[in-house]
Amino acid sequence: MIGIGIDAVDVGRFGDVLARRPSVAQRLFTDAERRTARNTRGLAARFAAKEATMKAMGVGLGAFAFREVEVVRDVDSGAPSLAITGGAAALAGDRGITSWRVSLTHTDLIAEAVVVAL
Repeated sequence: MIGIGIDAVDVGRFGDVLARRPSVAQRLFTDAERRTARNTRGLAARFAAKEATMKAMGVGLGAFAFREVEVVRDVDSGAPSLAITGGAAALAGDRGITSWRVSLTHTDLIAEAVVVAL
């Protein structure tokens, strides 16, 4: 294990931000993520995964664009995983990260993610 990150997002507050500024979703999420997330809870969980990924890599906000970390689902099992591109992929390579483990969960109030960098 190279790193581990965890993040929690207040679903209501996140939804308020998206309602006030719809362009935020385009800046934070890939087209596929916006299509596959069924609701604000799904987007909040994906946002938590992006921040947890930064923590697992040992970097803070601004180290790479949020859209460079995409939460994808396995076609057969539905298990979440990450697709890393651009500066995020370069940073992961520099740190020797070759794979990821991701866990997402949410209630009506809180969305959480745990990311392990291997």
